[in-house]
Amino acid sequence: MKKVISLIASIALLATTITGCGSSQKSVSTDGSTSMEKVIGVLSEAYSKQTGITVTYNPTGSSAGIKAVQDGSCDIGLSSRNLKQAEIDAGLQATILAYDGIAIIVNPQNTVSDLTITQIADIYTENIKNWSEVGGSNTEIVKIGREAGSGTRDGFETITGTSDKCLYRQELASTGDVIATVAGNPNAIGYASYASIKDTVKALSVNQVAPSETTIKSGTYEIQRPFVLVTKKDQKLSNEAQKFFDYMTSSNAKNLIAAAGVVAAN
Repeated sequence: MKKVISLIASIALLATTITGCGSSQKSVSTDGSTSMEKVIGVLSEAYSKQTGITVTYNPTGSSAGIKAVQDGSCDIGLSSRNLKQAEIDAGLQATILAYDGIAIIVNPQNTVSDLTITQIADIYTENIKNWSEVGGSNTEIVKIGREAGSGTRDGFETITGTSDKCLYRQELASTGDVIATVAGNPNAIGYASYASIKDTVKALSVNQVAPSETTIKSGTYEIQRPFVLVTKKDQKLSNEAQKFFDYMTSSNAKNLIAAAGVVAAN
């Protein structure tokens, strides 16, 4: 009986080792930004077909993904913001994979088509409360945003100068939730990764410049941020994770990254 129990324990330990992050098996775990879902999905699918290596993605948000790398619970973190100094001091390093525009989105029924950054900031801080103040209908503006810790929120608030000043009606946990909420409310405004935008919402131009691959790459579309791969400076990746990392940052991945609606940094 003792031998049977010992055997079961050994099998359980082996299973844990096989499925653990950074194991010797042919798998790679990624964790973090929900905005990076499309680009990491395209890259993972293509790479897995070529190599047979499975890549998993856990959409927990940028800050959670960064923490997962720090804790050693994933191979590669995904962040839609730059690392903060405290995170760099903790031994993490960032590699920019791509650049993504943060689209300002409204319901397709909304007649407004362009806002300035100042108007966007005034809307989210409630200096502007009604769509009629920016050329729209006489209705209250419903402000939708992301939750604290979101890379998209950090990028939006930093660029618009509204950090810790925004007054949201709703703070949602994912890019998809923001898009769905704005799509369902004619009076709503939100922000989301350009790569994730669907025809259920309308992306506004900002200072007369519409978000596109060309305007993001040129920098003429002002509300943009990096998509970042996060790793530890003093710790090597597993062989499988390093190969996937090298693949993502190679020139061979440029077209796939572009297909996901963002601009490759390489």
